[in-house]
Parts: sequence; structure tokens; C-alpha cells
Amino acid sequence: MIAFGPVPSRRLGQSLGINNIPPKACPYSCRYCQVGRTAVTEIVPRAFYPPEVILQSARTRLDRLAERGEPVDWLTFVPDGEPTLDIALGETIERLRPLGVPIAVITNSALVWRADVRAALQQADWISVKVDATDAALWRRVNRPHPALDLQAILAGIAQLAHEFRGTLVTETMLVAGINDTPESVAGVADVLAGISPATAYLAVPTRPPAEPDTRPPDEATLVRAYQQLSARLPRVETLISDEGEAFATTGRIADDLLAVTAVHPLREEAVRALLAKADADWQVVEHLLAAGALRCVEYQGHRFYQRRLPGSRH
Repeated sequence: MIAFGPVPSRRLGQSLGINNIPPKACPYSCRYCQVGRTAVTEIVPRAFYPPEVILQSARTRLDRLAERGEPVDWLTFVPDGEPTLDIALGETIERLRPLGVPIAVITNSALVWRADVRAALQQADWISVKVDATDAALWRRVNRPHPALDLQAILAGIAQLAHEFRGTLVTETMLVAGINDTPESVAGVADVLAGISPATAYLAVPTRPPAEPDTRPPDEATLVRAYQQLSARLPRVETLISDEGEAFATTGRIADDLLAVTAVHPLREEAVRALLAKADADWQVVEHLLAAGALRCVEYQGHRFYQRRLPGSRH
């Protein structure tokens, strides 16, 4: 399913996801990725779903949600891979405009050194770019990029995008304990972010099952210190350290809704139960999906998560 949700977003309210990339086409294989490892990284944009197919999926879902009185605040490109790998991203955004909902893109920034990618992103209203590290060795450990990528070119592309973009640009930095959470690493990130002046700089920690089981968030003292380091250089810093809650919407087709959301957004058990209750469904729906191998259960940080089993997944 291309359009899914809406998902309660910590940044964008009720966000209808646009899954324009199938699993797992991406230039990175981030150790904290909730979708899992990238088998083969790639960096050349190509065609995936036709823009008209994406438009029809979004329109159909919006119509069903409207019938149920479910609000949608944003259309957000947040797929099973990197949205800017889609060579038709700019055209797709243009096709979605008549739906009358503002459009956001959450990118890992790996391809913003390309002028064509920056041009496509210009069509959006809101962009989140990722800066996890400014030291190449740490960047490789955290993001595990395609070998042909160059961090300095990416950082220069982010700066150029920030200069060109007329919408709202925010940044996200994911801190992983023992890797990029040192004072030196955070200071490097602060230097770069101060140069691009994002509307908000978000500090995030892993809150869902990651690609690598040993990936952990930093402790509270380390997070506070990182927050203070960024706040000393930037006017607005916020943390993303908790689950979004349980206000997930349903179209009334609960099995489809669960599989669509959990393909890119692992759900805590509490959120699954709340969604079932909203659809007047019971836990047998989950048991059926588990038995069929469509859904899997993962324990992380003391919580039970449910995630769609992606094609070819071994975990």
C-alpha cells in the first residue's frame, strides 16, 4: 500500500504517509533503521511507482478517511527507503498538489549533493534533512553509506538546499550510544547546523526496533548535554525521545491499516490495541497476521512492537 495512515507525527500532527520507495532501496544502511538493513545500497535515482499511481492511492485513502471524519494535516514522503531515489519525486509532488494538503519530505540527505534532487525537494512545503555526524568515520559507522558517497559533498548539498528552499527546513540528528553521542561529535554537528539555520533542530534517539539489535539510545545525562550544546548555537532545538502515542487512524479495513503502517512504522502493542478498538476489532486480527507470517513481534527497550515482515526479510 503506497498511502498509509495517517500516523500521529511528533512534528507534523496527523501525517498521511506516502511510501514511494519499495523496501529497501536506499543509499544508506543506518544501524538504527526501523525498516531493517539495506542489502545493496544505491545512489542513482530511478523510476519506482508512476506518479499517477501514487496520486490515486493518496486520493483514495483521503476519501475513505474523510468518510470517517479522520483529519489529515500533511502528506509526508516517508517510505521504506530514501524518497529522493525516486526520479519522479518532483512530478509526484506536483500531482499531489490539487489534493489541498501540505506536503513534507523526510530525507536522509544522502543525495542532496545532486542538483536534480534539490530541485525536486523544492516542490515540497516542509523538508527534514539528516545530519547524524560530520566526522566521516562516525558517519560510516552510524549511516553505513554507499561507498561512492562523500560526506563533505552531502554537507555542502544540505547548505545549498537550505539557501535555496523557501519552505520550512528542519534537521534531525539521531544519537546512538557510544558512537556519535560524544561532545566532540555533537559539537561538529552544531557547527554545521549553525551554518544552515534550520527552523528547528531535532535531536532523536532510537525508540523502535533497529536494524542492529545492539543499537541503543544515549543515557539521559548525555542527551541533556547534547541538547545544551545545540541550544547554545541554535534558536530552536527539540528532542524526539518518546513514542508518538496511540492516535492512529483507520479506514475501517483494519488488517490493511495495520500492515500499511507497520511496514514503515513499528507499532507498540498499546498503539495496536488502540487501533483495533477504534475499528471495533479484536486481537484475533493480529494473531491471524502473525500466523500468516505477515506481521512479526519484536521486543525493544522493554516494549513489544509489531512490524510488518517485508519481502525477503530474515529478521
